[in-house]
Amino acid sequence: MAAPLRLQAVDADDLKVLSALVQDAVFPASEMTWQASKRRFGLLLNRFRWEEGQQNRAERVQSLLVVDGALKVASSGVSRGDKDVILSLLALEFTAAEDGAGTLTLTLAGDGAIAVTVECLDVSLKDVTKPYLAVSGKAPSHPLDD
Repeated sequence: MAAPLRLQAVDADDLKVLSALVQDAVFPASEMTWQASKRRFGLLLNRFRWEEGQQNRAERVQSLLVVDGALKVASSGVSRGDKDVILSLLALEFTAAEDGAGTLTLTLAGDGAIAVTVECLDVSLKDVTKPYLAVSGKAPSHPLDD
């Protein structure tokens, strides 16, 4: 078994790696945390282990995705009232502003998005459990529209 991931993104190239690793991660809305006084936004994700390649065992692992230096958090297409709704993360993107500040956008399935205004790009991903078999038993797929 591979060691747990512990990665940090501080520039656009780093973020592309994290985005690929969290693609198709799922999480209940109740696992989003915004700590304004600490300038921190976090998610507890059930991440598909893409880094293991296309193996016979489809595995997930719980991971913390933490955004430090967060100044503001906004969302669209996310039902904040229903804490049991399961969200699916598709991608992470950073739009830079002046002096390294900008907006980190977490694109969700179903046209949802979470925008985190940051003073600088500082995102970490840390596996916090042992891998477990995915309930579906297979890797997520994205069929093309006809």
